[in-house]
Amino acid sequence: MSFRPLHDRVVVRRLDSEEKTAGGIIIPDTAKEKPSEGVIVSVGPGARDEAGNVIALDVKAGDRVLFGKWSGTEVKIDGEDLLIMKESDIMGVIEG
Repeated sequence: MSFRPLHDRVVVRRLDSEEKTAGGIIIPDTAKEKPSEGVIVSVGPGARDEAGNVIALDVKAGDRVLFGKWSGTEVKIDGEDLLIMKESDIMGVIEG
């Protein structure tokens, strides 16, 4: 199945958080926070301005991004847990 978000929404796959701390302590699943880092799976065409023109998004599929802890709506597509959020919920793109 293929899924294309509408307007200025993006679909994000969360990246797994580290299982150990810098000191080597293993963190159990129940104590882990949800990661706020992910990879964009797909993007919508963009939002419309007051004149009806489409404003393209600044992010694209494959970008690694940071987003707010409570951002987006969790969905399951083809058995995979994903997030759908507006581009404005994304704080930035990780480069390099």
